[in-house]
Amino acid sequence: MKPALTTPSNLAVATVLLLTSGTVASNAADVSPRPADAMVQSQPEVAFQITPYVWATGLQGDVSPFRRVPTVQVEKSFSDIFDDLNFAGFVNLYGRYGRWVLSGDVMYVNLSESETVGPLPYVGAIGAEFDTVQFSATLQAGYRLVDTDRFTFDVLGGARRWHLWNDLKVSAAGRQFTVESNYGWTDPLIGARAHLHLNRKFSLLAQGDIGGFGVGADTTWQALATANYNINDRFSVSLGYKALYVDYDNDGHVFQSTLSGPVAGVTFRF
Repeated sequence: MKPALTTPSNLAVATVLLLTSGTVASNAADVSPRPADAMVQSQPEVAFQITPYVWATGLQGDVSPFRRVPTVQVEKSFSDIFDDLNFAGFVNLYGRYGRWVLSGDVMYVNLSESETVGPLPYVGAIGAEFDTVQFSATLQAGYRLVDTDRFTFDVLGGARRWHLWNDLKVSAAGRQFTVESNYGWTDPLIGARAHLHLNRKFSLLAQGDIGGFGVGADTTWQALATANYNINDRFSVSLGYKALYVDYDNDGHVFQSTLSGPVAGVTFRF
């Protein structure tokens, strides 16, 4: 049974309303800061920025890490995940050429869990170690429909690639057994990105997408909102919240989960 989660359709509608209203937030400041007055310089024709960020995410959902094994309901806070964390990396990319835009995001998480049971009669202690790697890469291209001094709005389309690796090692009676599984899929996406400049230093921006449509996952969506502060023309910092949902069930593999939590990033502009 799936956990009680916010339905993708409701969140997608809410995200679109937020994006179109202009009361939105962002994961990175735009390519050039906007002054408070209306007399602004035009943005450069070509621009690019990269934002490494920290995501204090929790995990909730149903997972079957190996093919055709019982589905396990998972609910972990960020502190639980942090205890099992080996490595995590998150990077957001954004580029623009005139009104054409490119948006990318990469996530890599490596977790390990271990447990020992026993001693048991005739067997002794049984030890189990479970390693999992979750990888996703999102790439979208689009067009800037609205481009004013205070507000921009981009429409996007693209795909998100998922890949998961699972490795279970069981030790008992002096012997070790290993079970491995890896699988992946690609989801088509449609999305939007909106940016509201409050003054020369502060801005708000939101980005969201929805996809899957049964091609890979049944449904997937992502929503991100942050407030941003420009340190100078090259650097800015951002704080906000990100949620990523996926519902994949195919060929005995199940990955139905929501990752959500606060984000903090530093943007470098080129």
